[in-house]
Amino acid sequence: MLNISRNSIRELIDLDSFESYGLTLSSNQSRRRIRILLYLLMAGFVSLFLPWTQNFRSKGTVTALKPEHRPQTIHSVIPGRIEKWYVQEGQFVEKGDTILYLSEVKEQYMDPDLLDRTQLQVEAKELSVKSYEEKIKAQQQQLSALEQNNKLRKEQGQNKLRQANLKVLSDSIMLEAEKVNFAVAEKQYLRMEKLYEEGLKSLTDLETRKIKLQEAKAKTLSAENKLLGSRNEFITAQIELNAIDNDFKDKLAKVNSERFTALSGQYDAEAGVNKLKNTLTNYTVRSGMYYVLAPQSGYITKAIQVGIGETIKEGAEIISIMPQNYSLAVEIYVDPIDLPLVKLDSKIRFIFDGWPAIVFSGWPELSNGTFGGTVMAVDNFTSANNKYRVLVVPDPDEEPWPEALRIGAGADGIALLNDVPVWYEIWRQMNGFPPDYYTLQESKELKKQTK
Repeated sequence: MLNISRNSIRELIDLDSFESYGLTLSSNQSRRRIRILLYLLMAGFVSLFLPWTQNFRSKGTVTALKPEHRPQTIHSVIPGRIEKWYVQEGQFVEKGDTILYLSEVKEQYMDPDLLDRTQLQVEAKELSVKSYEEKIKAQQQQLSALEQNNKLRKEQGQNKLRQANLKVLSDSIMLEAEKVNFAVAEKQYLRMEKLYEEGLKSLTDLETRKIKLQEAKAKTLSAENKLLGSRNEFITAQIELNAIDNDFKDKLAKVNSERFTALSGQYDAEAGVNKLKNTLTNYTVRSGMYYVLAPQSGYITKAIQVGIGETIKEGAEIISIMPQNYSLAVEIYVDPIDLPLVKLDSKIRFIFDGWPAIVFSGWPELSNGTFGGTVMAVDNFTSANNKYRVLVVPDPDEEPWPEALRIGAGADGIALLNDVPVWYEIWRQMNGFPPDYYTLQESKELKKQTK
């Protein structure tokens, strides 16, 4: 067996007939297997230095980028009873198309002539406002007439007062003249009396002079009485002039009071008009709400309210609609530990439900059936599932997302991070270290700052 003897027995013995010999390997086969193992070890060693793209995965769903493009439900603004349907599920509707018609269920709105009657109330109230306006105009004219009349009466009173004053002056002058005449007559009487006593004048002359003295005295008293009368007239003229002002103030206050009352009534009437117009507008708008219209073009997906004659409440959901035009996006939820790794414009690869894919998470360029995206927004607070929502839009530099993709489809997102050697990734995974956060450019800048 060791092949050290010149006398070989190999030809004499059939070794293949022994079962134990079949379990042994020839030297050539052993060397071949060793070489294969070495090649595999070398290939494995070389593969440790291959680049590996760090990543983490997260589940998400397809949604619309803009809120107005997402599926929505149409609500009833008013309570009512369903009278007629104009659409069915799956039907396409344009913006403004009628979906259904509701009839009124509240008794205060059931009057078929409610709008016409309210319009008549508005017109009647407007006429009331006009009547107040005319009344205010008349009172304004009355104020102007009072002011003009008062001006004339004051001029008349002032003239009368001036006349009375002049009469007082005239009578006072007459009184002074009569006093002078009385003094002259008195002196003449005294001289006549002296002459009579001396016998130079007769008794007749004395009595004549006495009569003239009495006449002068009477005229003096008459002039004094007339002066007092003139003074009384002057005082009366002053009183009348003051009375003119007081009377004007009383009449002015009365007219202003009536005017302010009319203004108050006008303002109340105008407030009533505005209130009735507001009510009329509300009734008009409410009457337009009996027809439920499509807010935008789209497809009717599901009727939440059904039947004819069914009563629905205010704000009740009626039907759901899917907008016609929308921009797709994917919302994924990442754990708080992975949130620092997600930044705006980060690259994300997606595997959509229904689209087969061959995925090599560390070598995205070798993957097939995945679609690219970029991070557009990251929430600043956690969602109800205690994860952060990340909104991802299609990458314009990658293959477009499938046209058949619909909102609500599932998506498996793969966030692509730094490129590292395979050995580093194995070492990181074994030690439980997080992926590299900084990009190559950021790492260089960080090193420069530390230096």
